Amino acid sequence: MEYQPRLQKAYIEEIVPALVKKFSYKSVMQVPKLEKIALNQGISAALTDKKLIDLGIAEMTAITGQKAVPTISKHDVSNFKLRKGNAIGVRITLRGEKMYEFLDRLISVALPRVRDFRGINDKGFDGRGNYSFGIPEQIIFPEINIDKVNKINGMDVTFVTDAKTDEEAYALLKEFGLPFKNQKRNN
Repeated sequence: MEYQPRLQKAYIEEIVPALVKKFSYKSVMQVPKLEKIALNQGISAALTDKKLIDLGIAEMTAITGQKAVPTISKHDVSNFKLRKGNAIGVRITLRGEKMYEFLDRLISVALPRVRDFRGINDKGFDGRGNYSFGIPEQIIFPEINIDKVNKINGMDVTFVTDAKTDEEAYALLKEFGLPFKNQKRNN
């Protein structure tokens, strides 16, 4: 039997029927899907210390289980002493099984470890069915050894769905178990 992540199985067996019922879709193919999760970590101190990019890549690779790549600047910005071609951060895009595994760890392990956590803000939707939020510290992930961290960095997490509206995307992410602050959403 082929391995299937827990949330991928839950999507097929529980989330699709729930969303078909809620939005009265005529076909299960109309139900929105989670296409990818993009993680981005800006490392501003990387301009002076190039080793921070390697540490960022190692941390993101440990968190996601997939190799991260450096983000390269496209323009010169004299105010920030930034040159075109400098590495300024780390990014990664997850799809398929690794995406569902990361989402499961994010919801069940990492987010509850955030200090004074009351849920994630539901105002991060972009109008096209995608949702973004920020994580203040990378140390909420159990894969990161706190003793080896020399600088606390946050990261941005973006969920890309094929939902037509923010309401559909909100319902999809809520069904996956993302802990939003406001239970009732006004659109």
